[in-house]
Amino acid sequence: MTAAPAPWLVVRRLGGLVRFSHTIFGLPFALAAVALAHRHALARGGAGLDLGRLALIVLAFTAARTAAMGFNRIVDRRIDAANPRTAMRELPAGLVSLRAAVLLTVLSAVAFLGFAWLLGPVPLLLAPACLIVVLAYSLFKRFSWSAHLVLGLALALAPGGAWVAVTGDLSAPATPLWLMLAVATWVAGFDILYSLQDEAFDREQRLHSIPVRFGTVGALVFSALLHVGTVAALVVVHLREGLGAAHAVGVALIAAILVYEHAIVRPGDLSRVDKAFFDLNGYISMAYLACALVATLV
Repeated sequence: MTAAPAPWLVVRRLGGLVRFSHTIFGLPFALAAVALAHRHALARGGAGLDLGRLALIVLAFTAARTAAMGFNRIVDRRIDAANPRTAMRELPAGLVSLRAAVLLTVLSAVAFLGFAWLLGPVPLLLAPACLIVVLAYSLFKRFSWSAHLVLGLALALAPGGAWVAVTGDLSAPATPLWLMLAVATWVAGFDILYSLQDEAFDREQRLHSIPVRFGTVGALVFSALLHVGTVAALVVVHLREGLGAAHAVGVALIAAILVYEHAIVRPGDLSRVDKAFFDLNGYISMAYLACALVATLV
């Protein structure tokens, strides 16, 4: 009989299953939205944000993301097993059981709804629809090349939801919508770049993606246009909120990183896609959070 893995190893494998480290992409923008919403609430004479609500926002984001990633790994397990690049992921490699993955996903979804309930009636009202969107992304590549855009929408819900969680209502200015647009185009753009690695496999398996639909060059152009939209949306946020020099520096830095990201991913040379996906996009999210915090709280 094979001995059961140590508890710490189980936790580590479950964290690997849902790529917990990738939280760095979405959470900083959610926290930036929290800072902007707090500033907006104070300007209207409101109470702003307390630490308990901030903790609930972080927990809700983490639970929703865990549910989404768990669902993705479950429904894609056979596809991942057939793809040499992903065959060693936790489910196809047998490091995590299907039962454990389903349990983690269900518990995370329930936890998300619970945290939304604690945040108030409006977050609770919106939570089921948000959960449907973040789960549905995983199914889109089976029938539509728009899957990248759906992923962008899924992550864009984080700053929008964070804003509503701070203010408690839907009477927000257009600022969170522009921030959501920035996140949606940023995520969709870098997901297109990442999917270039699987273009041949996706064609073979009849899966849909922008590289499959438009080719490598077309996908690079599509991604670049989306990232132009990212910078434009952040400029609108800056102008609407009058956020000052720190935020302007953040937007300029993000623009520079995106230019570099597209410079290192070229047709015929995808060797630096991982660097573009992981390192550079992590820098983007953290840079924006840092500059947004300085602009709103200092």
